[in-house]
Amino acid sequence: MTIYQNLIAGEWVGSDASENISPSDTKDVVGLYARGSAEDTKTAIAAAKAAFPAWSRSGILERHAILKKTADEILARKEELGKLLAREEGKILPEAIGEVTRAAQIFDFFAGEALRLTGEIVPSARPGITVEITREPLGVIGIITPWNFPIAIPAWKIAPALCYGNTVVFKPAELVPGCAWAIVDILHRAGLPKGVLNLVMGSGSVVGQAMLDSRDLGGITFTGSTGTGKRVALASIEHNRKFQLEMGGKNPMVVLDDADLSVAVEAAANSGFFSTGQRCTASSRLIVTEGIHDRFVAAMTDKLKSLTVDNALKAGTHIGPVVDERQLKQDTDYIEIGKSEGAKLAFGGEVVSRDTPGFYLQPTMFTEATNQMRISQEEIFGPVVSVIRVKDYDEALSVANDTPFGLSAGIATTSLKHATHFKRNSEAGMVMVNLPTAGVDFHVPFGGRKASSFGSREQGKYAAEFFTIVKTAYTLP
Repeated sequence: MTIYQNLIAGEWVGSDASENISPSDTKDVVGLYARGSAEDTKTAIAAAKAAFPAWSRSGILERHAILKKTADEILARKEELGKLLAREEGKILPEAIGEVTRAAQIFDFFAGEALRLTGEIVPSARPGITVEITREPLGVIGIITPWNFPIAIPAWKIAPALCYGNTVVFKPAELVPGCAWAIVDILHRAGLPKGVLNLVMGSGSVVGQAMLDSRDLGGITFTGSTGTGKRVALASIEHNRKFQLEMGGKNPMVVLDDADLSVAVEAAANSGFFSTGQRCTASSRLIVTEGIHDRFVAAMTDKLKSLTVDNALKAGTHIGPVVDERQLKQDTDYIEIGKSEGAKLAFGGEVVSRDTPGFYLQPTMFTEATNQMRISQEEIFGPVVSVIRVKDYDEALSVANDTPFGLSAGIATTSLKHATHFKRNSEAGMVMVNLPTAGVDFHVPFGGRKASSFGSREQGKYAAEFFTIVKTAYTLP
């Protein structure tokens, strides 16, 4: 079987490899992908550093053309790349194709942004002096991405990094090297100069640590667990390096008595269970006022009964497998914790078998939960939700904000008063009204508050805040 190699200094290199296994069918080997070493990582960083002076001064038309060509190829291959994504991550095929489409849209957006680079010229407080304010690229950017969005998250980090003139060393999650390799291959063939984009696949303890230890990275953008994010922060502070963190979430979906029940159920089911609940924006706390609580739970139970758990590539599947055995154990451990805490297992909670061997878990809903339970405070990152009964809107808002996280929050209501108040007073970076908490557009900022995020926002024009540095220049003619 062909080994998909790392890209370092414009060359495909590497011989040591590991199997990429599908969680929908553990007999399905997606491919053999190279495992980089610490030395590979150092070489990649050196190559990116050497390429930076020329690329940072490259013309905007060159950057535009490469990013646009990349967007066009990704979109043209969305069915093929969507199947690859579904095989290696377990996301059902329609969701996978949708994610690939979003990646293409991101590259297309930043192709346009390359032509819209601007600055300011303002008069100085001192007569006769001109002040010029510009943005310049940061330098070599280390990019570390998670497994749950294996093409969209790399896209929304790589595209702005290149758009603004930075060079890149990219380490994807070990579980999903296929999509990472494909997107780097497309960019490489689109005409990037050698060393501008480097791919080093491998373990976080080896490749990731070598990146953290390097003094030559101007910035690191990381999406992943809260614990690892703290390590990225500490290492970056030591090297006086800019860093951007997107981490965990324990997102609330508030359902008020006046909500349209069908809208509330669809939003809650999508938020909690689609993509197997493996989204940092998933809502795993359903905070429901007592007037609608019993009807909501009954309707949610009916909805969950209608959802099919099966192979991600199989037509008619609503929920694919959990990504791997370790994540499955984490999910089932939390289900046992929920039972031991006194929550009622109202639906699901069982590992199930299908025609192909994989990591299949029923969508799981607890009722009679409190916000103090571990299942209501800790990120499970699986298809497991807790229903928390509250008296009224005021208590719902208080419970929604009673979490160390603050990424996304939703409310189902027909009250303009409550919707407006919730948007203003929710302690989350993103708020959804009558919509799932998961699912955001590609051209607007993404990010949270509290333990969910640190640093400037990702995506859209706000990406410039991280990937550039402001320079102020004074001129006396």
